Amino acid sequence: MKMLINVPETVVADALRGMAAAHPELTVDVERRVVVRRDAPVAGKVALVSGGGSGHEPLHAGFVGPGMLDAACPGEVFTSPVPDQMVRAAAAVDSGAGVLFVVKNYTGDVLNFEMAAELAEDEGVRIARVLVDDDVAVTDSLYTAGRRGTGATLFVEKIAGAAAEEGAPLERVEAVARRVNERSRSFGVALGACTTPAKGSPTFDLPPGELELGVGIHGEPGRERRAMMTAREIADVAVEAVLDDLRPSGPVLALVNGMGGTPLLELYGFHAEVARVLGERGVPVARALVGNYVTSLDMAGCSVTLCEADEELLRLWDAPVRTAALRWGP
Repeated sequence: MKMLINVPETVVADALRGMAAAHPELTVDVERRVVVRRDAPVAGKVALVSGGGSGHEPLHAGFVGPGMLDAACPGEVFTSPVPDQMVRAAAAVDSGAGVLFVVKNYTGDVLNFEMAAELAEDEGVRIARVLVDDDVAVTDSLYTAGRRGTGATLFVEKIAGAAAEEGAPLERVEAVARRVNERSRSFGVALGACTTPAKGSPTFDLPPGELELGVGIHGEPGRERRAMMTAREIADVAVEAVLDDLRPSGPVLALVNGMGGTPLLELYGFHAEVARVLGERGVPVARALVGNYVTSLDMAGCSVTLCEADEELLRLWDAPVRTAALRWGP
C-alpha cells in the first residue's frame, strides 16, 4: 500500500507537527501529545478534554477550539492515549471551573481516563466524565464492554462545548453531554477495510463483492456481511437500525459521516437516501452534517448518527464554533 508518510513510527508526530504549522491558534505539544486551544485556560469556563487513538481524524484534535474542546490527547494509531497526557491536558485548560472528560466507550480509553481523573483530582482539578456509547450495531465487541462510542462523540463535544462557552457550570455541562449521548444512536457500514501504517495491509478481510453492516471504527465486526448493496438499500438498513432503537418523537440532528475513504459525491448521495428514509418514517431533520468527521484511516464506508434534538440542543448546536474541522457563526 502507498501512503503519504515518512516512516510508520513517526506518523502521529509528523501529523501533529503539520497541525501546529497549519493552525497557530492551537498550542501543539508534539512530544507529549497534547493539543490545546491557545487562549486556554479561559477564566471562569468549564473545560472539555477528549482524546483517543489516532487514525480517526479530525476527531479529536480537529475539534479543539472555541465552542468545542479545550484540549485533545491523541494516542498512537488505534491506541488509547495514556493517563499522563490527559492529566497534562486537564492542568493546561483548567480555570478553576472544572474539566469534563468526554470518553468514547473503548476499554483502553475508559480505563486510562478513569486513572487520569483520579490523578487530576489529586492535583486539585475538579473532574466530571461522560461516556459516549451510541453504536446500536452490537452490544459488545473486540474493544468494548457495552456499546461502542462513534459518531455521537461529535454531537456531545459540540453541544456540551457550546454550553461551556456560555458559562454553564460543570454540573450543567455534564448533564447536557449525557443528554446528548442518551438521545443519540449510530450505525456504520464498511465497503472496504482500512490499512494501518504499521501493518501496511488491510486490517481485516472483506471480499470485493461484500460489505460489513454495523462495523466499528477500528474495523471491528458488525452484525453481518452481505453481498454489495445500493446506497438506497444500505440507507434502509442503517436508518431503520438507528430508529428502531432511538424511536425519536421529534426532529433530529443527522450526521452522515465518512469513514475516510469515501468521496463526498457518494456521501451526499447517501444522505439523500437517509433523508428519504427519515421522511418516510415521519422524522423531521432539523440539521444535517455530511463529511468525514469520525474516520477510520482509509476505510471505505460511512456511518449514520441521529440525535433527537429539543430547542435547547438545537440552540447549542447552532452556537458559534471555531475549530480546524468544524466552523460556523461569527
